[in-house]
Amino acid sequence: MADTPSSFTLTSPAFHDGDTLPQAHVHDSAGGANRSPALRWSGAPAGTQAFAVTAYDPDAPTGSGWWHWVVYNLPADATGLPEGAGSADGGALPAGAKQGRTDFGSEGYGGAAPPPGDKPHRYVFTVHALKSRIDVPADATAAFVGFNLHFATLAKASVTARYGR
Repeated sequence: MADTPSSFTLTSPAFHDGDTLPQAHVHDSAGGANRSPALRWSGAPAGTQAFAVTAYDPDAPTGSGWWHWVVYNLPADATGLPEGAGSADGGALPAGAKQGRTDFGSEGYGGAAPPPGDKPHRYVFTVHALKSRIDVPADATAAFVGFNLHFATLAKASVTARYGR
């Protein structure tokens, strides 16, 4: 994978890097609204043919973290996703975009839900600029999609929020 160009950035109007994740983006089992945050990116490298977005908690007490969201094969002219684009039906996603199965066991965004009393977890939202669309089975897990993203990623940019309860 090429080095991430400093001009490739990811932001969210819902939070700044390092902020607490707003309740709107927390899982309903943890008292939130379980809506994916709006995301905006810019500065993708030349040759970008598609994008993918992932949300991952590296602090989950699983030994391998927790995948909260994976969207892939977003069109090369995409510059972001609106709030709520991660609904299970994918209705707000651009044509051709797909969602992989998260560690919650289903497609679509699954918000923050760390164990009560655990230290605040990090929720890393990453946009991947891809050199090609990826071809994975419809029921692919987030880890399998992530494996394929590794080989197709030209550059990536991230923004991280924290949440604890």
